[in-house]
Amino acid sequence: MPNLLADGGRQLLLGNEAITRGLIEAGVGFASTYPGTPSSEVGNILEKISSEAGMYFEFSTNEKVAMEVSAAAASSGVRSFVFMKHVGLNVAADPMMTLAYAGVRGGMLIMSADDPSCHSSQNEQDNRYYSTLALLPMMEPSTPQEAKEMVKEAYRVSEELTLPLIFRTTTRVNHARGVVELGEKAEVKKVGHFDKDVERFVNIPAYAKMNRVRLLNLYKKAQELSESSSFNFTEGSGEIGVITSGVSYTYVREFVKGVSIFKIGFTNPLPEKKIAEFIKGKKCIIIVEELEPFLEDQVLRICAQNKLSVPVYGKRSGHLPREWEFSPDTLSGIRELVEVEQFSQPMAKVDVQLPNRPPTLCAGCPHRGMFAAAKKAAGTSDVIYCSDIGCYTLGVQPPFKAADFIICMGGGAGAAGGFDQATDQKAIAFMGDSTFFHAGIPPMINALFNNHKVVIVVLDNRTTAMTGHQPNPGTGRDFGGVSTEAIDIKSLVEGVGVKFVRQINPYDVKAATATMKEALEFDGLAVIISKCPCPLELKKQKQLVIREVAVDQDVCIRCYACVRTIACPALFKKDGNISTDPTQCIGCGMCANVCPTKAIEVRQ
Repeated sequence: MPNLLADGGRQLLLGNEAITRGLIEAGVGFASTYPGTPSSEVGNILEKISSEAGMYFEFSTNEKVAMEVSAAAASSGVRSFVFMKHVGLNVAADPMMTLAYAGVRGGMLIMSADDPSCHSSQNEQDNRYYSTLALLPMMEPSTPQEAKEMVKEAYRVSEELTLPLIFRTTTRVNHARGVVELGEKAEVKKVGHFDKDVERFVNIPAYAKMNRVRLLNLYKKAQELSESSSFNFTEGSGEIGVITSGVSYTYVREFVKGVSIFKIGFTNPLPEKKIAEFIKGKKCIIIVEELEPFLEDQVLRICAQNKLSVPVYGKRSGHLPREWEFSPDTLSGIRELVEVEQFSQPMAKVDVQLPNRPPTLCAGCPHRGMFAAAKKAAGTSDVIYCSDIGCYTLGVQPPFKAADFIICMGGGAGAAGGFDQATDQKAIAFMGDSTFFHAGIPPMINALFNNHKVVIVVLDNRTTAMTGHQPNPGTGRDFGGVSTEAIDIKSLVEGVGVKFVRQINPYDVKAATATMKEALEFDGLAVIISKCPCPLELKKQKQLVIREVAVDQDVCIRCYACVRTIACPALFKKDGNISTDPTQCIGCGMCANVCPTKAIEVRQ
């Protein structure tokens, strides 16, 4: 990891690393998050360096809570930073919308890391629209260097407006690498004071009405700041104008020739006067932006309001797509309008058939055992498998096919209750331990309250695995000078009144199957806690004990129950024989547990 606390110099930084350095140079005293790709690296770094940087940092139970704790800090005069992936802002939108009315006293940035092309997400929503919905200023960097510098300016703007500012990134900005010039570290203010102001911070209807007017006036001021922002600038020359932002700017700058470029970094409110001036006299305007026509629609409005009869091309005209992230190749859509350099020489065709390599659960992943147990227990009965957001979403793949309905974090358990009431089918809901604390407790209580006869399986692998192995309330916390005990999921579930609660080891597939059968037959809410550490986390903590697994070919009857039931990538079939791959196998013993002839031996 680069030294983000260095006093100066130049470093090759990931976009998220550059943003973290920006926080240090801005003197941020408080940060909070619920981890989610592509924002996760910021939290992983802060977990390690926040104490030395003089900053308080926490992994909150969900994005809503993360927004609320950072809002309190900023309202007390402490610069705060709350960050999440794009769908996380849906969870945090409730407090954010009213926080805009109250505003803040110390600068506050809300980083929304959007994910065009759904690299690790269930949708590719465009969160730029949250800025217009909430009437909040928004800024968007294009490169790691700009991201670092923009963080500092964004705090200045936030404090001048007394409003939180949406700092919107995308995957290719978060995960790009670039040389970054480090500036001076700022003094950190970690402790503030909340001066009470009921009319501003208690938004009952009478006060909210007045704060709405205050917000609209601040939005007008934000418009003026956008007009003068150095992050909105023109470069190049030509009778064709290109208006762009974010990572799309880098593609335009490198590959589109002979045009005048208006690059927008302060994207809400837009610098309408500057845009109108830029458009005047142009032969045409091309809008290059990922996802929705956010800029394009506003440029069309600006043209109409200023009586500018200049053709505008982009998504509405069909020249550029609304789906997925852009690349230099995407710019071929505007070749009929302007000169676009060829990105690269076409690759020579190679007549080689490469095998597909779909994402899969890791060798020794305990989730495999729980999925196998659920499928075996359900048999041929008509069961609906409701899954959730995490590693275990991969249970959708054969042989498990244990995901029929997925919408959002915690959504599986809520949907299971709906299926129970609306159909004659039994519903099983899978969720991770971090998801349980994030959004799984309310639907569990809802099922109990409304007598939904469902099975909820908490896949407790002792970490927030898919986003990079962050801690959660079920693991406890030990960083940044704060140490807390883990919350026991089983005790919590029993504490709210669930009668059927079982904790199992998913490596023991036979016992897990028996427990699942019992749960499916139970007349009410049944909760199973599948508790077993993630092997990758054990490896990271240097606690993984690898054992040897061998197949006795004389005892093996080639029934392939191990492959069909567990589908572990460490098992492979060659010339009809089953063997284990020692480079992948960790010796968990799951395959031995399901072998009907005991042909698989785990050696201590």
